[in-house]
Amino acid sequence: MNASFAPTSPKLTATVDGPVATLSIDNPAKRNALDLEMWRALPGIIAALDQDERVRVIVLRGAGSESFASGADIAEFETVRANAEGGRAYEAINEAAFWAVAHCSKPVIAMIRGFCLGGGFGLALSCDLRIASVNASFGIPAARLGVGYPPGAMKLITAAVGAPAAKDLFYTARRINAEEAQRLGVVQRVVTDETLEETVFAIARDIAQNAPLTIRAAKAAIDASMGIAHPDTNPVALADQCFDSADAVEGRTAFLEKRKPVFTGR
Repeated sequence: MNASFAPTSPKLTATVDGPVATLSIDNPAKRNALDLEMWRALPGIIAALDQDERVRVIVLRGAGSESFASGADIAEFETVRANAEGGRAYEAINEAAFWAVAHCSKPVIAMIRGFCLGGGFGLALSCDLRIASVNASFGIPAARLGVGYPPGAMKLITAAVGAPAAKDLFYTARRINAEEAQRLGVVQRVVTDETLEETVFAIARDIAQNAPLTIRAAKAAIDASMGIAHPDTNPVALADQCFDSADAVEGRTAFLEKRKPVFTGR
């Protein structure tokens, strides 16, 4: 049964169904563009889901069927981003949202259909995995808007797609389709629009059945290798914790007994 979270923004909705949480960007009137309030609220919601012991995987999606997220709300550019001071303040809030997703200790999967642009693209690239429908469209139009991206956000984007692809996307400001996105490593799988939800939640449930401590240690080690791990994370200690866990005993026992393991995260 779905359990609702009390969102700190009316345009961000979180629910929990068993071990899988869904966080929806809910601003369909603007193709799920994110305004300043939404950027501010995102880290707190991610932190709440990260701390919830029921949750093992988070799916980040756009509400409706038209868009994952079309980027930052351009209507705010002439107010909150009208000059360098405002731009820096906005980007700091924006970047904090990206890092909140990237530093979540649990896997975050972006379910992408339709538009995935600008800040929405950055948000998707902060996730661990990205699954897209064939109708998805990706791009970072900053060079056509005259806005700058902070180094931290650039670091996350480059870690996800590599420096040459990041430069291509930023310099040209062009849009790419799902096929090219997969070729560049932006997305891991492309499926039909009709099977997108089924595919994403099947992957999420598969991940949720595996050992949470192992996944957390793997994420920390992989992120450390790319230079994007949380500075307080110790991948070696997390790996050691796996060996001393009840889940390690359960994994070995289940293997010998030829049954499916039941992991508790302890």
